[in-house]
Amino acid sequence: MEPEDLDMLYHIENDRSLWNVSATNVPYSRYALHNYIADAKNDIYIDGQVRLIIENEQQETVGVIDLVDFDPKHQRAEMGIIIMKAFRRQGYAQAAIEMLTDYSRNMLHLKQIYAVVDVDNEVSHHCLLSIGFTEGAILKEWIFCDGRYKDARVMQLFI
Repeated sequence: MEPEDLDMLYHIENDRSLWNVSATNVPYSRYALHNYIADAKNDIYIDGQVRLIIENEQQETVGVIDLVDFDPKHQRAEMGIIIMKAFRRQGYAQAAIEMLTDYSRNMLHLKQIYAVVDVDNEVSHHCLLSIGFTEGAILKEWIFCDGRYKDARVMQLFI
């Protein structure tokens, strides 16, 4: 991430409609996000995560993809992705996940990437299946959203 990504990151992190697909539950200040960008070493072995900006051919930022909960012993990490509304359903998620998969396999030597997806999120579920993810466990009442608990599905990609 670059300092120029601050406004986009501020928008994504403070979009309450996305909080149900992330661990965010409080708004972030520009100052806190500025420090996050400045302090990140961009080394998954140091930070335990890596966050990458997704751009299209016109160098427009279309979203963010990250690996979190990196576990070098078990060679796995959790993937998260957000595509901004104006760019959804145009193939950017699939392309970004495929690039992240190549990076994870060839540079990080991971055995698997997994994602936790709300069982009602059919778009993400279908996208991940089309890339080769398989369905794992159903996590009962895993996501608290809109005053109620919802089930989530673990999706795994063995690479």
